[in-house]
Amino acid sequence: MLKKYIHTAFTLILLFSITSCSENKVYNSDSKEKKKRAGLTIGKFNKLVKSSDMEAKYAAALLYYKKADYSRALTLLEELTSVFRGTAKAEEIHYYYAYSNYNLSDYILAGYHFRNFVKTFPSSIHAEECAYLNAYCFYVSSPSYSLDQMDTKLAIKEFQRFTNQYPKSTRIDLCNTILDKLRGKLERKSYENAMLYYNMVDYKASIVAFANHLKEFPDTEHREELNYLIIKSYYLLALNSVDSKKQERFKAAIDSYIKFIDTFPNGANLKDAELIYTSALKNLDKYNKPTS
Repeated sequence: MLKKYIHTAFTLILLFSITSCSENKVYNSDSKEKKKRAGLTIGKFNKLVKSSDMEAKYAAALLYYKKADYSRALTLLEELTSVFRGTAKAEEIHYYYAYSNYNLSDYILAGYHFRNFVKTFPSSIHAEECAYLNAYCFYVSSPSYSLDQMDTKLAIKEFQRFTNQYPKSTRIDLCNTILDKLRGKLERKSYENAMLYYNMVDYKASIVAFANHLKEFPDTEHREELNYLIIKSYYLLALNSVDSKKQERFKAAIDSYIKFIDTFPNGANLKDAELIYTSALKNLDKYNKPTS
């Protein structure tokens, strides 16, 4: 019985060893084959880069692009842009070159090449598309409202240029939606900056900032609030001014109040504005009295 048990156990161990060896051979074989294939692909590309056969590079660049291998496509297309300049292939090469940068998320370079495409090939069937993508690259690069808004302003400029140049484009509605988002970002930055001056008790600067915001964004949702804060800022500025400046600044607060009630007769801040107005009148009267 014991001999039979030992024999069975030995048989199982032997079978397991044979199976494991077989699997390892298959695994190693597959790995070697994969490495071989990868090696051939890399080797073929490196050989192609060094080649002087531009037609082969052109065909390979388009193939890499279609396979979404944008890095290799870009490497080949970069050389081909100068090689095929002025030929029938130039337009297609520039088009895919710009798109390769775009698909690699290099929006600064992509935007540059889309702009360059429109200038170089204004009659191309891709000209409108590239003009739109030029503007879109600035939009994608536009940062949070709290940061510098140069790219936001450039995006607005380029989208406006696009809508003027292609007024019948099917992309017009999309452009207008994006323009609203971009302007909203500029408006928020302007509002936050103005409120920062106010919260820092720099009332003189806040008055200027509030007025500039209202001028630049006349339809702002903060229109009533900022007109009220102009009244309050003039009043608080007057209270903290030297005597020679008080009269002028209380008068400015009163004038701002009159403008406010004409525009917002039922405004949410009307009661607070009236209290400031009444106090400003009393203070102005005090500084208007002749000294004995």
